[in-house]
Amino acid sequence: MGDMPGMPGMGHDLPHFTLGRALAFHPSANWPFLIACVLMLGFYLAGVVRLRRRGDSWPLGRTIAWTLGVVTIAMVTCTGLDEYGMQLLSAHMMQHMVLSMLSPIILLLGAPITLALRALPAAKGRFSPRDLLVKLLHSRYVKVVSHPAFTIPLFIGSLYGLYFTPLFDFLMRSQTGHTLMMVHFLAVGLLFFWPIMGVDPGPHRPGHLMRMLELFIGMPFHAFFGIAVMMASGLLVTTFAHPAASLGTDPLTDQHLAGGLAWAFSEIPTFIVLISLTFQWAKSEERVSRRKDRTADRDGDRELNAYNAYLASLERRSGPTTAQPQPGGGQPAQSG
Repeated sequence: MGDMPGMPGMGHDLPHFTLGRALAFHPSANWPFLIACVLMLGFYLAGVVRLRRRGDSWPLGRTIAWTLGVVTIAMVTCTGLDEYGMQLLSAHMMQHMVLSMLSPIILLLGAPITLALRALPAAKGRFSPRDLLVKLLHSRYVKVVSHPAFTIPLFIGSLYGLYFTPLFDFLMRSQTGHTLMMVHFLAVGLLFFWPIMGVDPGPHRPGHLMRMLELFIGMPFHAFFGIAVMMASGLLVTTFAHPAASLGTDPLTDQHLAGGLAWAFSEIPTFIVLISLTFQWAKSEERVSRRKDRTADRDGDRELNAYNAYLASLERRSGPTTAQPQPGGGQPAQSG
């Protein structure tokens, strides 16, 4: 990937932005992502086929989720949007939001780690891909990078530390830097939502309430970022200070649009994740209830019978109630 001219005017003339032009397939825009998308979809489907040939089932919904996740990545990196993203902050922000807050959630619903653990062959020699994956999941490195104390600050810092420092302009001086930024957005989103979604196994699996808390800790900072960009009176980055005249766009107006996109996108993952967690919670309670019912059927309600026997022993231990003497030394009254 060759370097593009530095800012300003780093891109050639583009036609006026329309959704159709932005989403038109344009594989030469970012071919590394095109190759990555093909490999991601190919390996996943190969794992599903391997399970089916072995006689094991795999939920169709997970396959659909993974496919949709890969499609969303391709839609913002392998289309005309990638070219517009080099000259318009609003187009770049759309790429950022999809890669960090939409694609990761949909991909994680596909449970790729679970599929890999089930599809990869067992060890025949000293090591196997499955053994390496298990070892990686239990490594200290993964425990650190998947811990909320790391993922939440990284998720928040990637916003403020990138757009409010010279780092953004430095990376945008080349197509390589632009691509690395896109990879970073996707990786940060996957790390942040992996423990929260709780679909795949991992070192940190908090309860459902704690997952919701982690989500609500990060989302307000994201909304504040969008508002800050939307309310800024000057340009935050110089990369987009001189867009192509053919676009007919004022840089500050486009920046306000970018802030609005960032603010609006903070609601999307919250909605999707909360729905997913609600279903997971309901299924978890259902599994616990079924497990208790199976246990009761197997041991003949032994736990309930033991509790009833305990209550009966307490009653026997207390004995019959002794009649109390009446005042004045008289005998207790008898019913006649």
